[in-house]
Amino acid sequence: MPKMKTHKGAKKRFSVTGKGKVKRGRAFHSHILTKKDAKRKRRLRRSALIGTNGEAKTIKRLLQA
Repeated sequence: MPKMKTHKGAKKRFSVTGKGKVKRGRAFHSHILTKKDAKRKRRLRRSALIGTNGEAKTIKRLLQA
């Protein structure tokens, strides 16, 4: 059976932490920023973890090389 290939789209969007959790960037921080308050924009700069284990499992499968 051939090797599994890394999903390039997932590789650009997600990363796995040292403890094995999946990290992602937040949406809604690319444009139309004038109507969003500073607190919200600050919060959007920070990364977040993938909540449910099912999604994390799927993403890890896409990332394994």
